[in-house]
Amino acid sequence: MLKIALTGGIATGKSYVVGELRRRGIPCLDADELAHGVMTHGSEATAAIAERFGPAFLGPDGAVDRKALGRVVFADPSARRDLEAIVHPAVYRAITAGFRAFALLGDSPIAVADIPLLFEGGRESDFDKVVVTTCPEAMQRERLAARGLSADEIEQRLKAQMPAVEKAARAHHVIDTSGTHQDTDQQIERIIRELLRTS
Repeated sequence: MLKIALTGGIATGKSYVVGELRRRGIPCLDADELAHGVMTHGSEATAAIAERFGPAFLGPDGAVDRKALGRVVFADPSARRDLEAIVHPAVYRAITAGFRAFALLGDSPIAVADIPLLFEGGRESDFDKVVVTTCPEAMQRERLAARGLSADEIEQRLKAQMPAVEKAARAHHVIDTSGTHQDTDQQIERIIRELLRTS
């Protein structure tokens, strides 16, 4: 089974691509969803986050208050690195387990993990192929503003990631999401065909 990493800058259409891959029967893992899971009440990562950042960053349910923590880590690169050092190993263990389960099921010759900070974490060699979503930075900013982020929050999030152009240059396949959904779908179909040929 081919292990594919899907990555790209924030607001470059990764979620849309994952939805379309799933609609076509390709099993997908979402690193952000897995991160939610490892920051629930009672987890090892949650205990480590409370120790590093303080219990004030836990919600009433004992899970990490991601919004409150996000305000801190996006404003402080050192804090962000500390958080990533706690969360990323647990997320990658979950991805490894997920791929193993997909392989045992044997339903698909391809499986995909959506990992926003793949290159930033230096984990691209864990995968057979890397697909990157991209669009102009102005479009990223528009999409983030439409989500309700302030100009400062947008700037912080873009600065926290490798530029989209650099990610695209390091990919095996690139999906440009700046056009219509139909344009994006055609690129997805082409890449699936190419990946199936090499699986």
